[in-house]
Amino acid sequence: MNNRFFDVKKEKQDRIINAALQIFARNGYRRASTDDIVRIASISKGLLFHYFGSKLELYAFLYDYSAKYMLLELSGEVKSTETDYFKLLRHMERARIRVLKTYPYMRRFMDRVEEEDCEEALEAVEPARQAYQERIRGMMAQADYHIFEPLADPDLAAKCVEYTLKGMTEEHSRRFDYTPDGLYQEICVYLDLFDGIFGKGRQNPNEEEDYTDS
Repeated sequence: MNNRFFDVKKEKQDRIINAALQIFARNGYRRASTDDIVRIASISKGLLFHYFGSKLELYAFLYDYSAKYMLLELSGEVKSTETDYFKLLRHMERARIRVLKTYPYMRRFMDRVEEEDCEEALEAVEPARQAYQERIRGMMAQADYHIFEPLADPDLAAKCVEYTLKGMTEEHSRRFDYTPDGLYQEICVYLDLFDGIFGKGRQNPNEEEDYTDS
């Protein structure tokens, strides 16, 4: 990547990043068109390739940038002492929603990378992807998964929750009226549902977890 990208105004940087995140998130690497990216970003293709030498270079930059940005927010929100599974998830979702306030398609882009079938693209992001996944696994390892017993196998139940949240993120990102707040509200509804089924019967699971725009 040409380091002069970071010399341009932040508004322009974010416009380019958001356009690329949207196209890659919706189409995957193979079907993503740089023509669509420059159209949405309102820049020339020559300028895009001045900053990023190739589509692959742009893709690798996006993942590295997304992973670092996401982890920065998560690290500031997630307490190392939190062991309650659903409280931990609420903290993580709240941090992710703050990210989506600036980069609406960042989370869907990162999820889409996990579905990518282009070997070249996967190799380009693999170091950053491995580092990111390791940090996420570390955060989730804090949780007490016994909360799911005896109603369900903890691993299967946690996968069910994970797939539900990913599915909602994908579905919302395809809506014409998609907003991060709308996504967060629906996520909370489902987390409350799961918590009501598997939780310890807390009367006010969201008492200290309400999300407020800062």
